[in-house]
Amino acid sequence: MHKNIIVMKFGGTSVSSIEKIKKVAERAVKLKNEGSNVVITVSAMGDTTDDLIDLASGISQNPSRREMDMLLSTGEQVSSSLLAIAINERNSKAVSLTGWQAGIFTDDTFSDAKILTIKNDRIFDEFKKDNIVIVAGFQGITNNMDIATLGRGGSDTTAVAIAAALNAKHCEIFTDVDGVFTTDPNMIADAKKIDVLSYDEMLELASSGAKVLHLRAVEFAKAHGVKIHVRSSFNNNEGTWVMNTEKINEKMEQAMVVGVSYDTNQVKFSVFGIPDKPGIAAQLFSGLAKAHINIDLIVQNVGENGIAAISFTIKKEDLKTGEKVVKALQQDLGIKNIEIDTEIAKLSIVGAGMKSHPGVAAEMFSSLGSKQINIEMISTSPIIISCVIRKERISEAVKLLHEVFGLNK
Repeated sequence: MHKNIIVMKFGGTSVSSIEKIKKVAERAVKLKNEGSNVVITVSAMGDTTDDLIDLASGISQNPSRREMDMLLSTGEQVSSSLLAIAINERNSKAVSLTGWQAGIFTDDTFSDAKILTIKNDRIFDEFKKDNIVIVAGFQGITNNMDIATLGRGGSDTTAVAIAAALNAKHCEIFTDVDGVFTTDPNMIADAKKIDVLSYDEMLELASSGAKVLHLRAVEFAKAHGVKIHVRSSFNNNEGTWVMNTEKINEKMEQAMVVGVSYDTNQVKFSVFGIPDKPGIAAQLFSGLAKAHINIDLIVQNVGENGIAAISFTIKKEDLKTGEKVVKALQQDLGIKNIEIDTEIAKLSIVGAGMKSHPGVAAEMFSSLGSKQINIEMISTSPIIISCVIRKERISEAVKLLHEVFGLNK
């Protein structure tokens, strides 16, 4: 069987121009010449996906998801074929494949499909022909032979899934930053690159606002034991490794907090005056689940006379749908009043070491309190503590916690 397989993934900024595509080709050819079997997954060039969405919205405000997948999948096909041409120009052999040609089969949830299986025969056949294999990211094919896309950020998932299917040595995710940082380096100048993260730490960072890696890609990597190397496409520096860290952590104590993340793409719904009785919350959240809306934080308050209030947060893009669902349930659930707050942000600290360090939450909350930053909602798990604060205070709060937990050192 083929050994020393490395999967490389390049995002839209890494292939946004012909010059950048040529640089990716050079990197791929170098890796191939060093003796690796190389698979590359690419995103669409630059803003191509947004441009295609704009084209469709010029025709229809509500185009079918199937046709949107047919349209959007072309962006990745353009960059993958251009990259194959660039590699061929460097006296190396390459072949570009669509998701379905590469054997990626998905369910039929158009625009947010899940990968069901990858048939790796075609890729192995191309290795035998000495080809670098380029796979269009973000897409697969259903059992009915329809193209389906994996949702925004789906090229990360494509790359990790291919790495799992091929039993690759590791999967390299190339971005426009040097790796995963202790917080957003665009906001905090003294943010530091993290050398190694556990899958769980990366999952929590990704789910709480860090945009370097797609959440589903990390879930896939954890489930299949795929080592991920997040690194810059503009230099050869070592990046951040996301992997099983248990053996490393047997030898040294885990860091208490590894990162501070934030998410300003959140909306808070508060429903007041609902009866405090079994089944009410279930009805409310079942209705939102049927509309494919993910709930993040939830707080329930019980007032006097058996009347309760529930607050929860969702992504901003789900605001209109969420409002429609809650208003449709208003009469059935006896909701007296609905409030929607778009001026919030979620602030989180993440670290596997928090499990063995009591008092981390107290330190986080007292630090925020000392600066009069009000906490509106709280959620905790063994390795993450999140709270909702006013959006206008988020930059100040991130900087504060980054210093309090020594991440700037």
